[in-house]
Amino acid sequence: KMSDGSTEATDPSLIMLDGRGLKRKAIDITNLEGETETLEIMPLGAGNEVGRSCIMMKFRGKTIMLDCGIHPAYTGFNALPYFDELEDPSAIDLLLVSHFHLDHIASLPYFLEKTTFKGKVYMTHPTKAIYKLLLTDYIRISNIAVEDMLFDEQDLIRSMDKIETVDFHQEVEYAGIKFWCYNAGHVLGAAMFMIEIAGVKVLYTGDFSRQEDRHLMAAEIPELCPDVLIVESTYGVQIHEPRKERESRFCKTIHSIVSKGGRCLIPVFALGRAQELLLILDEYWQSHTEQLKNVPIYYASSLGKKCMSVYQTYTSMMNEKIRRRATLANPFVFNYIKDLKSIEEFVDSGPSVVMASPGMLQSGLSRQLFELWCQSEKNGVMIPGYCVEGTLAKTILSEPEEVETMEGRMVPLHMSVHYISFSAHSDFEGTSTFIDSLSPPNIILVHGEKNEMSRLQTTLLNRYVDKKMEILTPRNCQTVRLQFRGQKIIKAVGKVAAGGPKRGKKISGLLIKKDYQYTLVDPDELSSYSKFQTSEITQSQRVPYSSTWEALTYQIEQMYSEVVHTTVLTNQAIQVHSTIYVVHTSQTEVTLNWVSTPVNDMIADSLLAIILSINLNPADYRSGAVDKKPTQVNEEEQFNVVANFLREHFTEVVSNFDEKTITVDFDGTLATIDWYTKSIDCEEEPLTLRLQELVRLATNAINPISLPPKVNPEKTKLLF
Repeated sequence: KMSDGSTEATDPSLIMLDGRGLKRKAIDITNLEGETETLEIMPLGAGNEVGRSCIMMKFRGKTIMLDCGIHPAYTGFNALPYFDELEDPSAIDLLLVSHFHLDHIASLPYFLEKTTFKGKVYMTHPTKAIYKLLLTDYIRISNIAVEDMLFDEQDLIRSMDKIETVDFHQEVEYAGIKFWCYNAGHVLGAAMFMIEIAGVKVLYTGDFSRQEDRHLMAAEIPELCPDVLIVESTYGVQIHEPRKERESRFCKTIHSIVSKGGRCLIPVFALGRAQELLLILDEYWQSHTEQLKNVPIYYASSLGKKCMSVYQTYTSMMNEKIRRRATLANPFVFNYIKDLKSIEEFVDSGPSVVMASPGMLQSGLSRQLFELWCQSEKNGVMIPGYCVEGTLAKTILSEPEEVETMEGRMVPLHMSVHYISFSAHSDFEGTSTFIDSLSPPNIILVHGEKNEMSRLQTTLLNRYVDKKMEILTPRNCQTVRLQFRGQKIIKAVGKVAAGGPKRGKKISGLLIKKDYQYTLVDPDELSSYSKFQTSEITQSQRVPYSSTWEALTYQIEQMYSEVVHTTVLTNQAIQVHSTIYVVHTSQTEVTLNWVSTPVNDMIADSLLAIILSINLNPADYRSGAVDKKPTQVNEEEQFNVVANFLREHFTEVVSNFDEKTITVDFDGTLATIDWYTKSIDCEEEPLTLRLQELVRLATNAINPISLPPKVNPEKTKLLF
């Protein structure tokens, strides 16, 4: 960006797609042909990285934030998404959270309580239930100074009141944005959000998994094809080991460690994969009771124990196997798993298996046990999932000779390090088949390290080389801009739609716009198809008048063809075009009464002008003129007036009153007007239409004013 605010074509923060998928300088959409709109997508986190997921989306004046996490490798403000790139958080309409993992949700209390954000927040029921428990624990175990804390427990409690819940497949409309969500697999309550604005659909997967595991269903495939797919790329082109094979290798590796008298540490997130691994270990210990009956398994997470009640509550959102087990007994009550609240309660007297959080070994009990056991060759650490760059878990995968403790000391690493991925992130096979099913024209890759993301992009481009598919990998704070041509559809309902559409048929009604939807309704049915109500305004205007009643009625009869003499409460009155009453209420006053409509108001104004004109010059409107009838223009004079009027517009006009025809020659094109029928015989439609309008104007000028048909007072309603 230049100092004057302009943008150079080489600016890496702007990607503009044309039909060939080339990078372009940002284009002002008002200069493009046709009506187009720009969709902007910018990662504030998870752009070429894993962590602090936060994706901004702008379209048609609406702004949406997708996820609001922290980066597990950093602390304090460094862990936040790039919120300083936001011009005004209060302009964000909607914030959608995909699931409860810290890298997707942990910035939420800060954003809701420490910024000017005023929009709505949505997540699924299990996500909200676990959110408070998870972040309460996060505050408790955070190993940073109080002044560096992003939020406290009071901020967390206040944020709960601002969160609304949504069910899978429940359609919600807010501020012109329509959205609904699908089951994403990954963890309990994880959701993929489909967002629709003005007909353009964007699918955000969050973290998803297309493989069913021991307790969760596989991610759904939406029935609708999105215009843009924002999809995770955590594992790039890697393919997960088959579930049964990795479960077998996992159990045998742990069995080998403890059979040699060693301790096995399994660092896990408190929720998500932990529950999956507990189910696997409990079943394995059940089938190897004689060999392992003296080897305890500890689940060292008070948070996990608290959240088990949430898992028990939402078994209906899990797979069929768990639902069947839940009808007989609680599937999350284990026979061989013991709870461990703190390291002080742990009696380290022999071989054991301990599952402890956090999963990246940044701090907490998993870090304490790692530092306690890492110097013994008998012990082992099992990394069961994805590790973020910059964390200790990622570091030890390369098996360094030494590691740094939380106190800053370097100690030798002799324990064995094992990696068996139970990560519920989509692998290449899951991602590519998901894309195959949807065939979106635009794909935005997020939530992946740069190299993995780049390899995935290249592989997908080769895979879909025959399809017009754009695949982009924006960095943090880099804006992707996609052009969409707007399409406006008006839906006719009720009486307006009666009889169905017919070519050439003209329909009319009230056009109602709600957000980006247009509906055409009959005024009488307005309250049936909208929240609007109708009202009727009856106007009454008293006007001083001292001249004779005969003079007034005479002048009105000259102006209007439909004048009926009547009485109103014994007073003399006339009714003009069945809608407006002029009442002679006294010798010095007349009253105008009418139901207000645009046409009626215009007639009332003209009647008022007649009354005021007589008041101003009463001598010019003597009663002696009452009996005189207006001179009528005879037919031949009318014919000649129309012919002369046409000569003012065309050079060659021939009129013949005997044959009652007028012929116009316009650059060799002849048009003949039949005076009786007013029909026009001409091969050129534009000339025909022009002549029709000119004849209409001329005949109206020499005949009395022709008003619209009588208006039914019951239908003369105004909308407020």
